[in-house]
Amino acid sequence: MNYRNLGKSGLKVSEICFGTMSFTGDKGWSHIARVQQQEANRMVDIALDHGINFFDTADIYSEGTSEEMLGIALKEKRNDVVIATKCGFRSKEGPNGKGLSRRHIMDACHESLKRLNTDVIDVYQVHVFDFDTPLEETLSALDQLVKDGKVRYIGCSNFQAWQLMKALAIQEKMGWESFVSLQAYYSLVGRDLEWELMPLCDDQGLGILPWSPLHGGFLSGKYRRNADWPSKTRIKSMKDALPFDQQQGFDIIDVLHEIAAKRQVTVAQVALNWLLCQPAVSSVIIGARNEKQLMDNIRTSGWYLSEEEINMINEVSKIRKPYPNWFLDAQKNGESND
Repeated sequence: MNYRNLGKSGLKVSEICFGTMSFTGDKGWSHIARVQQQEANRMVDIALDHGINFFDTADIYSEGTSEEMLGIALKEKRNDVVIATKCGFRSKEGPNGKGLSRRHIMDACHESLKRLNTDVIDVYQVHVFDFDTPLEETLSALDQLVKDGKVRYIGCSNFQAWQLMKALAIQEKMGWESFVSLQAYYSLVGRDLEWELMPLCDDQGLGILPWSPLHGGFLSGKYRRNADWPSKTRIKSMKDALPFDQQQGFDIIDVLHEIAAKRQVTVAQVALNWLLCQPAVSSVIIGARNEKQLMDNIRTSGWYLSEEEINMINEVSKIRKPYPNWFLDAQKNGESND
């Protein structure tokens, strides 16, 4: 397992992060998985044995069950790992049961600490931008959590570039703790992140943590053009998937199969490895419904695609650059008409 700094921080994390949304128990999100505590314990042990030290969860995953199960699975191993969790979506009833107000952030952090059975959260992330709360209120609350010793580092998720840059500017101006990471959707069929957020993170020193790196399993290799739909998968049909160009998606799958066959690895490993080769990516969040999936994803670490293979994948997965990117690229490359 290879390790990287989380953004510009000194925190070392495994380049594969085990996302535990699949830890559901009996009453959790059955559409995601149906993992019981005993199997969760076993998967956490496997992850640790193979060098994973980074685990991600959230307070809303199966209404807190994921946090509880992760806390139980880690037990005395807590001090050997980095735990990341998130707040912001609705976690309880009432008008203050969601959002990024000081009230909700403080309450949510307290509840996550209890469920995780820990005194401190290593990376506390706001799960989504809150349009109803002033950024200053949110950021000062996060800074206070660090000062109080309840949180070590802070990050954000699902922000637009202007929102993230505004937050960083406020943090710098006020001398508050700064974000060290951005957890964001990023995959070979969803490369929008590259136009604004990736250059921002690369410039400002934030580590990118891609979520849904296999696009809900589409990039696992189970889905092929003009083939029968695989059974017992999260994506029941294309209507269930995040939006993407389906025909291009199958073109990408074809190239991934070609590279995987030559390397004698799986399609999923190629798709995940491509992400590890991208700028500012600190760790890729993988999910697993069973031990087989977990081991397949773990084997992504320890090797990297060649430049030729990366170029093949880049070419088949490229999307049209939005304005002003294509205009500014022309200026940078000396193609100005002035």
